[in-house]
Amino acid sequence: MRKAFLTLFYSGLSPKAPGTVGSFVALIMGVALLQFVHESTLFLLCLLISAIAVKQIDIYEKEVGIHDGKEIVIDELAGMWLALSICGITNENIFYLAPLAFLFFRLFDIWKPSIIGKIDRDVKGGWGVMGDDLLAGLAAGIAASGTYQLIEKFIL
Repeated sequence: MRKAFLTLFYSGLSPKAPGTVGSFVALIMGVALLQFVHESTLFLLCLLISAIAVKQIDIYEKEVGIHDGKEIVIDELAGMWLALSICGITNENIFYLAPLAFLFFRLFDIWKPSIIGKIDRDVKGGWGVMGDDLLAGLAAGIAASGTYQLIEKFIL
């Protein structure tokens, strides 16, 4: 059960780009959930999953002896849902904002600028695994919202 949770229903076991696959699964799940719940509920679910994930990652890392294994993608879910919950997504703009949030999240998660990279390098355990993705999600949500505002003002 722990492995299914941490690998986001085994999407993290993808042989190629497990983080991107996990992020895409999280995007689909988040967009589907947003059809039924308010973005504030998605935000709270992100926090709840993050709290559970930190503890489960600590246990898993002790079992396998590896920090931030590639198969762990629950952090991608938390980051992606955080981005979706703060970018101002609605049914009217979902087809613009969801892809923007995904692209910015992957950009910040891979590039790891500034404090995102520092957390990834220096913080150990579950908080290290989750922390960089939560900050990447925060940055992605802000960037997606700002980019959408510019697109809406000058193009749409």
